[in-house]
Amino acid sequence: MAEKSKAIPFRINNVEALWPRINTTYKFDNKQKRSVQCDPFDDGASYEISFRMTKDQAKELFTSMKAAYKEKSEGGWPDKFDNPFKKDAEDGSYTYKARLKGAYGKDATRKPAQYDAANTKLADDFLLTTGSTVNIAGVFYPYHNNSMGTGVSLRLNAVQVIKYVPMQMSSPFEATEGFEAGEASPFASNKTSEADELEDDLEDEVKEPKKVVKKASAKKAKDPELDAIVDDWDD
Repeated sequence: MAEKSKAIPFRINNVEALWPRINTTYKFDNKQKRSVQCDPFDDGASYEISFRMTKDQAKELFTSMKAAYKEKSEGGWPDKFDNPFKKDAEDGSYTYKARLKGAYGKDATRKPAQYDAANTKLADDFLLTTGSTVNIAGVFYPYHNNSMGTGVSLRLNAVQVIKYVPMQMSSPFEATEGFEAGEASPFASNKTSEADELEDDLEDEVKEPKKVVKKASAKKAKDPELDAIVDDWDD
């Protein structure tokens, strides 16, 4: 009897990407207490992306996972498995993870492809960011063993970026009192140098000569005709 294939396609749309590490393989470094880039054949090497989904999306995904488990379960497997999603108590959303090992046996896996909204393949070194909106495609892989327990994993194949959030650079410092950079306006002051100030001082000392306006003589020659008119008024 041929062995059953456990690969069943899945796709989930419009979810929020969380801590995506799919530009290369990563593993957790116990000394550094964080994930670091590594060779695909290193122990624990994988591509992975966590994602946030709504309650309705989580319900639909879990229903599909249960159907895949039922279809591919083998003799001796439990009838069901526990819900693996984590619920956010604040907003009621759920999170889960899609993952792909860097290698299976002696064969390295193919890096998950990344596409933009127009379905154009992104550069091989494209770095997806937390907060971006994505579609995720892969395969369900039901399992039951002593080391992993029972459940359905999501093996990652590809990601489509619907809305990209630019990476934010975080400072290792805290705000404190001191120098603050600001944009200086070139029109803030007319005095831009000591030379300008000296020029202003010289202008104050050298005043423009005042124009002397000669007053017209108060005494005017008498007009005989005008005198005659005034004399007539007295008659």
